[in-house]
Amino acid sequence: MPTPPARRPDDLVQLLTRAERLAARRLQAVLAEEGCSLDAWRVLALLSDGEGHHMTAVAEAAFLPPPTLTKLIDQLVDQNVVHRRVDPFDRRRVLARLTPRGQEYWQRVDRAVRAGWPGLDEGDDDLLRSLLDRLAATLEQQARV
Repeated sequence: MPTPPARRPDDLVQLLTRAERLAARRLQAVLAEEGCSLDAWRVLALLSDGEGHHMTAVAEAAFLPPPTLTKLIDQLVDQNVVHRRVDPFDRRRVLARLTPRGQEYWQRVDRAVRAGWPGLDEGDDDLLRSLLDRLAATLEQQARV
């Protein structure tokens, strides 16, 4: 039996890009109904663990440059969804966390996202998550070399 030709990296990048754009479109449609942006959703998802997070970690998790994150956090503070506090261990840093109203808002948004997200066959979600995590780790490791 002939060996199938090896896939080229651009094939994989094309598939990843297509999947990311389709997923983002679907997610944005659900989030728009809740009055939430994709960037805000990423921030809320990180902060939903109840721990305070430094702005640097929030920027990395949300894939946002620090000035853009600052504007977004300002908006979320104005909406009483997020509050900022000085880090008690390092007074030069600021921790962001959800307010009680923010926690309620996150729960509502999260339920809407889960209800609107297409499920894969049993086990495929975990497999896909594992493969994407391995790919990201490999790419990060190679970028450091």
